[in-house]
Amino acid sequence: MAAITSPEVLLEVFPYLRVLKDGTIDRVAGTQVAPPGLDPETGVLSKDIVILPQTGVSARLYRPNTAKPGTKLPLVVYLHGGAFCISSAADPCYHTSLNNLVAEANAIAVSVNYRLAPEYPLPTAYEDCWATLNWVFNGGEDRDSWVKDHVDFGRVFLVGDSAGANIAHHLALRIKDSDPDPKMKIAGIGMVNPYFWGKKPIGGEVGDLVRKSMVDTWWNFVCPSEKGSDDPLINPFLDGAPGLEGLACGKVLVMVAEKDILRDRGRLYYEELVKSKWGGRKELIETQGEDHDFHIFNPNCDKAKILIRDLGKFVNQD
Repeated sequence: MAAITSPEVLLEVFPYLRVLKDGTIDRVAGTQVAPPGLDPETGVLSKDIVILPQTGVSARLYRPNTAKPGTKLPLVVYLHGGAFCISSAADPCYHTSLNNLVAEANAIAVSVNYRLAPEYPLPTAYEDCWATLNWVFNGGEDRDSWVKDHVDFGRVFLVGDSAGANIAHHLALRIKDSDPDPKMKIAGIGMVNPYFWGKKPIGGEVGDLVRKSMVDTWWNFVCPSEKGSDDPLINPFLDGAPGLEGLACGKVLVMVAEKDILRDRGRLYYEELVKSKWGGRKELIETQGEDHDFHIFNPNCDKAKILIRDLGKFVNQD
């Protein structure tokens, strides 16, 4: 009997995936799937729908099971993390987090299942999320009844963690760029542990070159270009990048975690927002003693509950 050998690994993008010699993408994280339905812990109901049949872009919709006909609720358009290359709206970690957020905020949520790199190179993820946002506002009768019947379109929020927070930033800039009298109105952006980066290390990155190199590898894998980690998609503070004054929303909440290698980029985003001519309300919250996306991986810890509570307040405060 011939020996069975493992396929040769061509590239390892730790800790997310491996590229095998035959071109296969072997994801080692973010592949599990939780079914939609009624969550008995939160009383939140969910279902999966196709947004764009021609591309297969889908979303998981959430609503409080107690929502009465005609009741208008805020809408959270949620953009999941995963470095643009892993996870999904059906990931059990995200499913749990969305159930918690919808219950806390008493809101409808559309969790976007955008396509992943490298099979769908950037900017595909941005385009899929943009298409979903257009569907929310301009989909007419093609929109799901949960959106048509229950959403207060004056209270639509973009919320995302990590790569999803990055996407939220770019969507809010694109709304202002797309139409001087935008048909899409975003009330606010909630950015949890946002994934921004740059070639030159700042803050804690200077003394943590191992993790600095790791994050460089992630970005160069999903967005190979001569600009590397100074591509405007990942570094919004370079000369020539769109100014933050163009954000088409009324308020921004930036949430960072003390032990996160991305922390100082989130702080910088907030500081640049304060210095910019953008006139909305801005807030920075830092969670002490925690690392990147801790609330996703450990949703029942006290600090995760506080984070979800703060997001709920953000959605509901005028």
